[in-house]
Amino acid sequence: MYKSLHHVNKFVGLACASLLMSDAWATNGAAPAAAPTGDPLASLILPIGLIVLFYFFLIRPQSKRHKQHKEMVAALQKGEEIVTTGGLLGRITNVGDNFITLEISKDVSIHVQRNSVQAVMPKGTIKEQSGAKE
Repeated sequence: MYKSLHHVNKFVGLACASLLMSDAWATNGAAPAAAPTGDPLASLILPIGLIVLFYFFLIRPQSKRHKQHKEMVAALQKGEEIVTTGGLLGRITNVGDNFITLEISKDVSIHVQRNSVQAVMPKGTIKEQSGAKE
């Protein structure tokens, strides 16, 4: 029984030692051969493909929306009915360089930044909304 425990202890000791130390491999004095590499162009196909996908699915549509919003804000005129990003519906009564005056109810006007305009509504939207309350 003592001999079998001795073999078990020896095995456990070798197993622990192999975990803590890296294995040494004998070489014939020559430098180790480099791993074979593939075509460098083939390894670039995936990253280039991902960049193209990001451009067409994320960057390009966002820049188109930004351009459309910028054109819409530049074309704002007095009398148009708009909705702000905060959800206010009103008619433009005055247009300035950076701010517009928005009439949201009879004799109630507020000043908002031009960039806060979310959408230009069709004419008559305010009448439809006020008629629905009555």
